[in-house]
Amino acid sequence: MLKVIIVVLLLAVIVSLFSGLFFLIKDGGKSRRVVNSLAVRVGLSVLLLALILISLWHGDLSLNPTPY
Repeated sequence: MLKVIIVVLLLAVIVSLFSGLFFLIKDGGKSRRVVNSLAVRVGLSVLLLALILISLWHGDLSLNPTPY
């Protein structure tokens, strides 16, 4: 379930990235929608990073060990 949440957050960051690009092209950067898209993208990225770090700390996620 945790990995699904991480993938959904990554997809949301990508959607926010392309929506910002769309608003930049459509409005020419004259409206606040590009800034709002950037704020959403930064917020989602911070949330994603915090979720991954907390999951690693609690042991819900584990790093791949080197295969020997």
